Amino acid sequence: MRILTGLQPSGKLHIGNYFGAMQPALKLQDQGDAFYFLADYHAMTSMESAAQLRENIQDLAIDFLACGLDPQKATIFRQSAIPEVNELAWFLSTVCPMGLLQRCHSYKDKVAKGLSANHALFAYPALMAADILLYDANLVPVGKDQKQHVEVTRDLANSVNERFGEGSLVIPEVQIRENAAAVPGIDGQKMSKSYNNSIPLYGAQKPTRKLFMKIVTDSAELEDPKPTEGSTVIALYKLFADEAAVQTMIQEHEAGGVGYGHFKQQVFDLYWEHFSEARAKREELENNLDYVHEVLAKGAQKAREESSKVLDRVRRAMGLSW
Repeated sequence: MRILTGLQPSGKLHIGNYFGAMQPALKLQDQGDAFYFLADYHAMTSMESAAQLRENIQDLAIDFLACGLDPQKATIFRQSAIPEVNELAWFLSTVCPMGLLQRCHSYKDKVAKGLSANHALFAYPALMAADILLYDANLVPVGKDQKQHVEVTRDLANSVNERFGEGSLVIPEVQIRENAAAVPGIDGQKMSKSYNNSIPLYGAQKPTRKLFMKIVTDSAELEDPKPTEGSTVIALYKLFADEAAVQTMIQEHEAGGVGYGHFKQQVFDLYWEHFSEARAKREELENNLDYVHEVLAKGAQKAREESSKVLDRVRRAMGLSW
C-alpha cells in the first residue's frame, strides 16, 4: 500500500505541529510504502523570502529525520525536486471546473486572513491533487481541514478516468486523523505561531522553561483546590505523562496544597525528557548537512522514478504520446 503525506516548511516546528501532524505521519512508515514530501511549492503562496524558504525546507527535513523518519523504510523528498508534479497539475486543470475551486474553503479562509488572492493560492487544490496522484497513492492521511482537498483530488482523478480511460489515475482513499492531538498554547488557545503562544520542539533549556512558567492559570492560592476542567497545564501534561501520572496530578489539583509552579515544572521536566533523543539527533544532523541533502536527493530520485511511470501513463491516455 502506497501512503502519501506532506508538510509545509512554514517555520520552526512547535509541539502542536509534532503531536498534531508529524508524530501521526511518522507512524505511517511501519504501515506501508510511505512517501513524505516537503511542500515547498505550496509554501510559496505565503512566503516571499527565498532565504527563509530555503532554511525552512532544510529545517523540516532535519526535523523529520531527528524525530524518527528512517530513510531505509520511507521516502522523503522536496516537492520542487519533482518537476513532473507541475505537468500533472496542468493536466488536472483541464478537467477542473472553476466552481470546484471557488467552493474550496481554504482559499476563502486565507484570503479573509489577508493573503494575496493570487492564482497559486486559488489553484492550490489542483497542485495538491497532483502531489497525491503522481505517485499512485492508495491512502492519504490528513487533518480535517484538508479533507475537502482530498475530495477534490478524487473528483479530478475520476474525471480523468471517465474521459480518458479507467485506470489512468489511481483513486486514493482519505484517512482523517480524528484523534490528532489538540494541543493548547501557553494561553489556552490552539497552539499557533501566529498567536505567539507556542512551545518549540527544540530550544535552549532556560528560555523554554520560562515559557512553561508563563502557562496561563487562574489566581488560586497554593493551599486552594485548583480547577481541572479546561486546565492548560493538565492538557499539556497528558501529551507526555502516562494515565497514572495524569490522575495523580488531577488529584493534587483537587486537593490543594500544591502551587501551579510545581505543576508547570512537572510538565516541563517530562517535555524536556521526551524530546531529549530528538534534540541530540538534530544537533548531530545540523553538523552533517551533507547527509541530510543526500537523503533528500535519494528520495527525489525514487519519487521521480515512480512519478515518471504515472505521467507516461497519463500522457498516453490523454493523447500526448504514443
